[in-house]
Amino acid sequence: MTCFDAHSDLLYDVTRRRLAGEEHILETHHLDRLRSGGVEGLVLALWYGDSQGLTFWRDVPGADREDVRLAAMLDHARAELARCSQIQLVRTVREAEAAREAGKLYAFLGIEGMAAFGTDAGALDRCYESGVRLGMLTWNEENALAAGAGGDPGKKLTAPGRAVVRRMRELHMLVDVSHLNDAGFWDVMDLAGGPVIASHSNCRALCDVRRNLTDGQLRAIRDTGGVVGLNVYHGFVHAEAEKQTAEMLARHAAHMAEVMGVEHVGCGFDFCEFMGPPDNDGAAGLEDASRIGNLFYWLEKLGMSREERELIARGSFLRVFRQVLG
Repeated sequence: MTCFDAHSDLLYDVTRRRLAGEEHILETHHLDRLRSGGVEGLVLALWYGDSQGLTFWRDVPGADREDVRLAAMLDHARAELARCSQIQLVRTVREAEAAREAGKLYAFLGIEGMAAFGTDAGALDRCYESGVRLGMLTWNEENALAAGAGGDPGKKLTAPGRAVVRRMRELHMLVDVSHLNDAGFWDVMDLAGGPVIASHSNCRALCDVRRNLTDGQLRAIRDTGGVVGLNVYHGFVHAEAEKQTAEMLARHAAHMAEVMGVEHVGCGFDFCEFMGPPDNDGAAGLEDASRIGNLFYWLEKLGMSREERELIARGSFLRVFRQVLG
């Protein structure tokens, strides 16, 4: 069984290593694990925050500015993918299917937070022209568009934030509410007009942290026709360390399936082992992409059929990507 990972931070590692003079990072450091885990495609997220990247951003001129970091990461992403014979940058599911038929992995570009936009009305269009096809208004911060999960939970989308959501719909981009605060989430739902995704979020009913979603939020995403992706990050799986396991993440999937229907459950693993322990550890049994099969082992043990597991592995997200992106 192959899978589609709707959220990967590998471009962090690509940018860090390319700034140090390396090339072919994806093929050298990551491709074997992706193939071992059955990954057929993924979303490569442009996460250009500096909270963990000061050691490599500090020597980039102007990198105290978000827009400079975003531009640099996008340049490195495109240069890396242009030289990677095994991973094809795509914009539609039709292109993804062609890459898969050719024996390649496929990769969509997403943007993880739009702090770099400020109130620049043209910034989203420039990202779209660069190949970005889905995005989040925020990471965990508050910015000119919205507040993230680390900000004021009651802060609503700003007028520019609402304009960005509307423009994303016009461009046929996917709106991703992972990392968004609660009030902003509901504003996006009001503006939805089509499928909304949460690419890498779990269930607040099983792990009560702001980055996870309430059952009401899960149902709201279901009602747009959207999908929620399971996140391996240990702190979003369970509050107790001994329960931060692949089995418990499978139980998040089972809860989502009960609340939303399995056709609204997918994978957005958010593997970050390359950023270093302990703060970036995945749940036990899901330490990196090569261990993805452990999730599906536990889904089968919990009674999910092969058809249900295939929806979670790839079918749910690819349905929505096809509907919105083509």
